[in-house]
Amino acid sequence: MSKQTAMGARTFQRHFVSTIGMPPGEWLLTEGLSGAKALLEEADLSVDEIAVQIGFGAAATLRNHFRNRLGTSPGYNRHRFSSSELHEAGCG
Repeated sequence: MSKQTAMGARTFQRHFVSTIGMPPGEWLLTEGLSGAKALLEEADLSVDEIAVQIGFGAAATLRNHFRNRLGTSPGYNRHRFSSSELHEAGCG
């Protein structure tokens, strides 16, 4: 990212943190997990497909980040969302 902005790595990181509020790596991980959650809730894709599509490379990596950051698994997140959707519709 720093090369694309024609900045040194440290300068880029400092500007990124002052603008976004977190380091670039943290931001990428947060955005990736947000995208994965949306796909789990809205798409009929496997965890493997979502991991590759979002850029985690493998389902194990996605599961690890989910557990460490969100305290749950991708499968549980999908189940919880689909269950709450059924309750809201009066089906469960």
